[in-house]
Amino acid sequence: CRRLNMMSSITRCWKGPRTRFWAERRAALWAVLCLVGLAVGGTNLAMAGSIVPTRAAITAADDSYVLAAEFAVNLGARFEDAVVHGVPLYFNLEFVLERPRKYWLNEHIITRTLSYRLTYSSLMRQYRLTTGNLHQNFATLTDALRALSRVSALPVSDRDKLKPGENYEAALRLSLDRSQLPKPFQVDAITDRDWQVESTVWRWKYTAPANAPPAAPGPSATPSPPGHAQQ
Repeated sequence: CRRLNMMSSITRCWKGPRTRFWAERRAALWAVLCLVGLAVGGTNLAMAGSIVPTRAAITAADDSYVLAAEFAVNLGARFEDAVVHGVPLYFNLEFVLERPRKYWLNEHIITRTLSYRLTYSSLMRQYRLTTGNLHQNFATLTDALRALSRVSALPVSDRDKLKPGENYEAALRLSLDRSQLPKPFQVDAITDRDWQVESTVWRWKYTAPANAPPAAPGPSATPSPPGHAQQ
């Protein structure tokens, strides 16, 4: 019995340091893996892009309601490099206005969409931002993105669509159209975070002014390109 007790004591004394040794090694390895994961995640986060609305407002004009908005646009390093190498990027501006109803789904009032195309010409060394038949040229990508990020006096609704004093709910988003990317980029945009540009929806409440100026006769004004007020 004494011999058995002695062997048990020796075994416990031998197992104790060994257990602590491997526990310390596992803890150190786990800490290293966590640091690597944070570093990789931080890199992906820095590489990924985003489009975030920073301001949006609806104003009553002579014959319509117009939208003014600003966005913080960051394409990320991958898409910025892709544009420089001749890959066109397409963006969609989406605006929705609804009238809330207490016991039913919101009533849809208007949907307004615009499409933008951003390209780079290595021959002219210029960036071009196109909206419909309108286009603007810029010397730098920063200037082109600044124009893309600003919308001024964009007609979104006729005056007779909104009732004075009525409450409405508006939603706005500017997003990269991944469906128009080249096929390899479409796959990367789904599987690789570095090729993703996250878009945020801006929602706010709007009350049509009761003392808005009377609607002027004549056709509605044509849309203005981003970054430019309508003349």
